[in-house]
Amino acid sequence: MLYIKQTSKRIMMLFLLIGALLTTFESITGMNAKTFAAKTTPSIIAEFEKSLFVFPHIKERRFSLKNLYNSIEEQFTYVASSASEPKLLEDEDWSQYPTVKVTATGYTAGVESTGKNPGHPQYGITYSGVKVKRDLYSTIAADINVFPLGTILYIPDYGYGVVADTGSAIKGNTIDLYYETVEQVYKEWGKRKLDVYIIQKGNGTLTEKDLVALNENETMQVFRQRFLKTNTNDQ
Repeated sequence: MLYIKQTSKRIMMLFLLIGALLTTFESITGMNAKTFAAKTTPSIIAEFEKSLFVFPHIKERRFSLKNLYNSIEEQFTYVASSASEPKLLEDEDWSQYPTVKVTATGYTAGVESTGKNPGHPQYGITYSGVKVKRDLYSTIAADINVFPLGTILYIPDYGYGVVADTGSAIKGNTIDLYYETVEQVYKEWGKRKLDVYIIQKGNGTLTEKDLVALNENETMQVFRQRFLKTNTNDQ
């Protein structure tokens, strides 16, 4: 896809440059496009070289042509970049969803948060039975009396969180956001009080199939790829 975009850009710029060259050549030599096409290559070169002496201001026109080319390239690059730039989740209209103020902390699957080591048979397995996951839709812990299993929240600066887990310290309007490492918990989150958006209330269950379906929803891939790219660069 990137190769096609680059090739299209070059072809477009080539056509624009040819058009600019023809216009400049016509203004210098008095030859129109039809006359230009009718002449042989040696004659064209000779005519153009002759014009360099007859029209001393050719240097100015060559300079203007260079500026025109650079301008075309900049504008084309800007348009192509703007057109391919994926929309951010933060730019969505979240006002349509109800909000609730919560205290949000971060946790990992490790012993520091769950008391389980990687060798434990339940390591990384949430209360719902699904495995912890940091993705466009990440697993989070909550008080299931407030946010039933399967509830989808949008948490600013974190992304979508799906209630999959519980915790002895997670009571009332408190949620725990999953991160893969302790370093990420401290560096990227810490502890915050903020408003989160309730996208969908859960029905009390969550399966691996449900989580996969959310993350692989075709309409969300533009957001997911950007999230995964950003997350990889931050590590």
